[in-house]
Amino acid sequence: MEINIIANMVMMLFSCENSMDKVKMFIDNDTIKGLMAYDVVVERSDSGMLVARLSAPVMVSIDSGDSTLLEFPRGFDAVTFDGDTVPTMRIRGDYGVNNEREQYIVARRNVVIEDIGTGETLETDNLFWDQKNKKIHTRSLVTIKGPDRIIYGDSLTAADDFSRRVIHGVRATIDIEDDERN
Repeated sequence: MEINIIANMVMMLFSCENSMDKVKMFIDNDTIKGLMAYDVVVERSDSGMLVARLSAPVMVSIDSGDSTLLEFPRGFDAVTFDGDTVPTMRIRGDYGVNNEREQYIVARRNVVIEDIGTGETLETDNLFWDQKNKKIHTRSLVTIKGPDRIIYGDSLTAADDFSRRVIHGVRATIDIEDDERN
C-alpha cells in the first residue's frame, strides 16, 4: 500500500506540466501581490522594550509595487506602550488601512482613541493619521470625553499625541461635577 502511494506521488511530480522554475516563480514572495492572515497579533519593540501591539481578526497585505497597504477589514485594536508594560494610548476601529510608504493610516466606523494618561477618549467615525507629520484629523463629528467634561464638535485637527488640538465647530461643552461621575 505504501509503495503505491509513493509511486503515485513520484508519477505526479514527474508528469506535472509546469517546470520547477515556474513553480518557484509562483511561490516567490516577489510575485505574491497580496497576503491574508487571521487572528493577527503584531508587536513592535525598540531596544528590547515593547512599543506597540496591534491585534486584528483579519489583516490583508496588498503590495502595489511601490507601496504596501495593510488593510484591516474586520477592525483592529492597537495599544502603544511606555516602558514595556505601561499602556499610553489605545486606538480601535471597525476598519483600518495603513499605507506603509506614505506613513498614513485611515480608521473608519466606531473609531475610539483613549489617552490612558489623561483619561480622555475621542470618538468619531473617520480618522486620518499622518505619521510623517505627527498629525491626526477628521471631518466627522467628534466627541471627546474627559474626567471632568464632554466636548462635542464638527471636526478636529490635532497632534498625534493630543498635546495640541483644535476642535472645529464646537457644538457643546458639558462640565461634569464630582457627584455626577459616581
